[in-house]
Amino acid sequence: MRMMLKILIPTEAGNQTIKDGSLGTILETTMSKLKPEAAYFVAQDGFRSAMMFFDMKDASDIPGIVEPLFLGLNAEIELLPVMNADDLKKGLNAAKQAM
Repeated sequence: MRMMLKILIPTEAGNQTIKDGSLGTILETTMSKLKPEAAYFVAQDGFRSAMMFFDMKDASDIPGIVEPLFLGLNAEIELLPVMNADDLKKGLNAAKQAM
């Protein structure tokens, strides 16, 4: 299932991981594991943030994805199922048939 992983990094934790060099390593490791179809890095509400869109095979993958981010970045995490335009079209057709 296509998912969006949103990572919000508190300022103090982000500052520390930049100083010790681990921020890039943690994000690179996460991207290597997820192989996202897209990844974006933004400032959101004054915090460092990342959004990665990837295919999750099984819900049991969640701890392996998020725990390193909790531990290494003290991050706030959102993990949401998402659709692209083709998925939405297919879903709307199915919804129409169900009515």
